[in-house]
Amino acid sequence: MNWFEAVHDRAVPATGDVALVAPRLVVVLAVALVLIVVEPLWRVVRLAVTLVHELGHAVVGVLVGRQFTGFVLRGDMSGHAVTRGPVRGPGRVASTWAGYPMPALLGAAMVWAAGRGWAAPMVTAGLAVLLFALVRVRSALTVLVMAVAIVGSAALWWWRDDALQPQVLVGLGVVLLVGAWRHLGAVLKDRSRGSDPGVLTSLTRLPRAVWNGSFVVVCALATWLVVSEMVATLA
Repeated sequence: MNWFEAVHDRAVPATGDVALVAPRLVVVLAVALVLIVVEPLWRVVRLAVTLVHELGHAVVGVLVGRQFTGFVLRGDMSGHAVTRGPVRGPGRVASTWAGYPMPALLGAAMVWAAGRGWAAPMVTAGLAVLLFALVRVRSALTVLVMAVAIVGSAALWWWRDDALQPQVLVGLGVVLLVGAWRHLGAVLKDRSRGSDPGVLTSLTRLPRAVWNGSFVVVCALATWLVVSEMVATLA
């Protein structure tokens, strides 16, 4: 088998019925709940939410023509991503806005893909983004988090298991969705000019409430999609 065939076989959608059945979904949700409610575990898992937040800034920045130069994750679970380009304008607004909604959007996409046999393409895309971002890491903690994420994703991708991949995506998707709401709750209380809503307000002169409201709407729509998928599976 050559490399093209190896990558192709691990990236194409699954064939046949690989959707989660109710008993497996209950187990996956129980594990996700433990990760969310047990505080020592959550402090570790929360780094994944921050990672997705910062890569949301970066990926959207690249898509709108900005240059992604680096990012860091900090011990207090905050982070920072840097993109270069025009100081103002639609591209700067889009890349700044993308951070808070991204964990919810990605979580919903993971759950949706898992239920339709598209877990493998989703894992492939996620691994590609992580590898793209690896050379732009700017702190030791970020290196550690990225290493864990890449090793885990690579193992899930290389030893493809069409039963296991959907379970991992659903569990991680639920964690990211809950994490998005938790992060959103924190930023709604933050009145600083350096927060994402504060920067968006300075870029556009639209009130902070407009940007916070847009985050809430996106998270609510993502939650509706995830809940609908869960109900359909458990019914």
